[in-house]
Amino acid sequence: MTKIGVIICERYQKCGGGKCLRSLKEHSGGFAKYPKEDELELVGYSYCGGCPGGNIEYVPAEMIKNGAEAIHLATGLIVGYPPCPRINDFKKFIETRYRIPCVIGTHPIPQKYINVHKDLPFWDRIGMKNIVPYMFEEDKKIMEAYDQ
Repeated sequence: MTKIGVIICERYQKCGGGKCLRSLKEHSGGFAKYPKEDELELVGYSYCGGCPGGNIEYVPAEMIKNGAEAIHLATGLIVGYPPCPRINDFKKFIETRYRIPCVIGTHPIPQKYINVHKDLPFWDRIGMKNIVPYMFEEDKKIMEAYDQ
């Protein structure tokens, strides 16, 4: 069993986490990196604290106390408009300060976001396809299933 903490964007702090929990169960999106036979357990779910991400400094400690072996930065940080410009800094800080893997992405990127964002400059400016190539390589049918 692998224990996971999830940090979402402040813009989505009222999100119920349905897509993240679904992908955790399905081992899709950012959770596809874990073997299918590995049970995943969510041990923490919080938001970044809003720009510039004040909770990033403290929330992982609470998740680690609950047994977190990895922290995932939610897909909302990728697909929000504009995408989080601090996502690389968050990852680097968590891995350096807490010595725990930090994975960018939870649920697959919904296809409807791919369709819109491909025509906007933000993903290119941040280099999102280089940061999380695996999130863009998900099967299109799975991405379409997350449109809902």
